[in-house]
Amino acid sequence: MSNNKNHHVAIIGGGYAGMAAAVTLAAANVPVTVFESAKQLGGRARGVWHNDVQLDNGQHILLGCYHHTLQLIEQVGGSIEHDFLRLPLQLTLHNRFELKTPHLPAPLHLLAGLLNAKGLSLGERLRAARFMLALGRINFTLPRDISVLEVLRIHDQGDELIRLLWEPLCISALNTPIHIASAQVLLHVLRDSLNGLRSDSDMLLPRIDFTALFPKRAAQYVKQLNGTVRTACSVEAIIPNGNKIELITHPTTIASTHTQLFSHVICAITPIAAARLFRTVPQLALIAEQIAAIPHQPIYTVYLQYPEQMRLPQPMLGLDRCFTQWLFDKGQIAGQHGLIAAVISAQGKHQNLKHELLAQTVAQEISKQLGIREAPLWHQVIAEKRATFSCETNLPRPAHVTPLANVLLAGDYTAGDYPATLEGAVMSGILCAKTIASTFQ
Repeated sequence: MSNNKNHHVAIIGGGYAGMAAAVTLAAANVPVTVFESAKQLGGRARGVWHNDVQLDNGQHILLGCYHHTLQLIEQVGGSIEHDFLRLPLQLTLHNRFELKTPHLPAPLHLLAGLLNAKGLSLGERLRAARFMLALGRINFTLPRDISVLEVLRIHDQGDELIRLLWEPLCISALNTPIHIASAQVLLHVLRDSLNGLRSDSDMLLPRIDFTALFPKRAAQYVKQLNGTVRTACSVEAIIPNGNKIELITHPTTIASTHTQLFSHVICAITPIAAARLFRTVPQLALIAEQIAAIPHQPIYTVYLQYPEQMRLPQPMLGLDRCFTQWLFDKGQIAGQHGLIAAVISAQGKHQNLKHELLAQTVAQEISKQLGIREAPLWHQVIAEKRATFSCETNLPRPAHVTPLANVLLAGDYTAGDYPATLEGAVMSGILCAKTIASTFQ
């Protein structure tokens, strides 16, 4: 691999996609500079502080099949064993439904789990198992994309089975309501998590915040390989300049802007920010329109700090027929005793509530469902109103390449098999980096 000084890649955005690209390029001995407009790295998966407590701006579950993300975490110095609480696949809706997978080879572990699931009739369990077998026979590929609800109806899953099993799974994986969610994308997730190794379906709950988990370590890794990571520095404009790209940057610490030339640029920021940046470049105007048209879905995370002795029956617990979809016991996961994270994914009536009322409602649901008498000491609601793209049927997603050969696009919303996941973001960043590195050979 050449280390020609004429080759210098700029990465706009220090989230998981951007830092995955930076690590991949730095490891290939390609000079790289990362520009992140915020003071800290991580993008939409970052650590935040409240009441002197480290929180995340949203809860993310990694799966054992997220091989690219897990490999990069270890590459930059992380430890999967120490950084995560690893649990075998289990879905529990408190006092209503429970699916636990035994230690059997895949897909037998899932079939056994479905056949022994609590809260479903024998007929429902058999229908769920037959559905998974049918997906295997078609190699998890549909002749055309339809909604998740449609494919479930075709395979006779039934209202109760959908509500207790498939809808929570779909919302968790795609962050999109089942009546509009892409069945083909969900099948990709089921294929990779449930039809490979048994460990591929394991759930990995991070013990540390998402900035520390990868982006912060990635920045140190890049710097050790002579790369540069600049936080609190926004990119104001992309300007084609011959066979190079000129970036106008604006560090927040000073009033003036800077100009710098790069051989390539990887744009790894949010869709809205990417569309705004591309819109002023004539060659990128059409792709800017495509990006701007991508619909989005919210994720609300309600943190409730209870007295330290408060503990959930298990680290991750779902609730049925509540605003709250999933509860995470941060004491069992990360040693933050008494801290509960309640997650509400996708659009819904909860968006109409003021944050104070939403926190009170969630606390009341926890009290009623779990019989917890203690009141929370404080709460914090983090509303990511554009947390993910809405993973709808036949959604046009932009490719990683653009009409400008030396401008590439990274992010979980770009074309790929996965929905808006950390793995999707990381894979897109790696793809951009490898595309650029191949031109230097």
